[in-house]
Amino acid sequence: MDLAWVRQHVRRAAAEIGFGLVEQTKLITAASELARNTLVHGGGGQVESVVLDHGRARGLRLTFTDEGPGIADVERALTDGYTSGGGLGLGLGGARRLVHEFSIDTRPGGGTSVTVVCWTAGAPRPRGEAR
Repeated sequence: MDLAWVRQHVRRAAAEIGFGLVEQTKLITAASELARNTLVHGGGGQVESVVLDHGRARGLRLTFTDEGPGIADVERALTDGYTSGGGLGLGLGGARRLVHEFSIDTRPGGGTSVTVVCWTAGAPRPRGEAR
């Protein structure tokens, strides 16, 4: 996974489905942090990008997956001020605040998968979708 490619892909996909500049910037920032974590801590991995279309609600779901060591303490990793060093200073908690939906699946020794979803501004969210 190439960090520059991820940022460019997310920017292009978000713009194509109607995200405004602020929404694009938030999603790109979160994606950049998650891609960097996948590369640095997970030893590399993949990102999957899916456009969501629920009538007037349009969104983008990104899933970052690696087969690294996993995260031993997810709550701590999501805590403000926690850093494993050398990153953007945003962390998982910051990435979580920049998106509408955030989920993480990890286990020590079993890799990590982080999924984020952002919806276009002003669009009604599909039933059952968290803001």
